[in-house]
Parts: sequence; C-alpha cells; structure tokens
Amino acid sequence: MILDSRFRLATRTGVLALAALCSGMAISPRAWAGYTYVPAATIPASDLIQPAAMVAILADPAERQPLVLQVGAHVLYAQAHIPGSEYVGPGEEDEGLEALRERVAKLPRDTPIVLYCGCCPWDHCRNIGGAYAALQRLGFTAVKVLYFEYDFGSNWVDLGYPVAAGD
Repeated sequence: MILDSRFRLATRTGVLALAALCSGMAISPRAWAGYTYVPAATIPASDLIQPAAMVAILADPAERQPLVLQVGAHVLYAQAHIPGSEYVGPGEEDEGLEALRERVAKLPRDTPIVLYCGCCPWDHCRNIGGAYAALQRLGFTAVKVLYFEYDFGSNWVDLGYPVAAGD
C-alpha cells in the first residue's frame, strides 16, 4: 500500500512536470530574468490593424507613416519583412525588449508605431504581447499591432503584399 501511494504520487508529479514543460509553464531562464509573458489575445481589438489596411497606409504618401517594428525572430525578418520596417528583437526576450525600449527612447509619445511578428498563429505568438505592453508602459499612445491570424507568410507574403529581404 505504501509503495502504491508513493508510485501514484511520483507518477502524478511526473505527469504534472511533463505537462508544465510541454506547455511552456516551467520556469525558464527568461522567467528568472524578469520576462513576463503577455498573451496576444490581451491586446484590445481597437489596437489591431489588418494587413490590407496596413498596405493601404504604407502606399499612401499623404498618410503619416508609422514606425514599423518587427519583434519576432531575426531569421524570419532576414527572409522576408515589410519594406521599411526595422528589426528590434524578439518581444519574448529581455534583450529584444531592451532593444525596443532603446529604439523608441527619444521618440515623442504620440509617434505612430506598428508592431508585428508573424512567426506563428496569433493565439500562439509569444513575442507581440510583451512588446506591446512595454510600449504601453512607456506611455506611447499611438501603438497598433499588425494582426496575422496565421503567420506573416500566409497573411502577407502569400497575398502578394510588398516584402523586402535581408538585414
């Protein structure tokens, strides 16, 4: 009986640990460094911009052009990115968030900024929420987030929207 209860406890603990590891809930180096995951779903719909609307803004010379920042993986940015956008680093990493803060440090707080990632489906993105929250904490009032339901390839490149490659 004692062996049976110990086995059940060990099995239950092992299953919970495995579930935490698989879901990304286990303590990671980012958690120790102060990173806090912010789900993309917490970004208000009023702060989202659809790809077609973004293309229209970028194509209109009369429109005040936003600062467009990619906050995902550098390899994806190098493969294809929005022309004129800048890479600042993954929004899920402290280094990326620090690079973001440095990039916007001297800007007026009403500067229009559009963030995008596009690494994966919207509800799985670990980069965009942290970057958005960082700009909100800094007092930026004109921040929008480019909404990609699936990813940059499906919701931008495959639709024939303009792209650039390289750093």
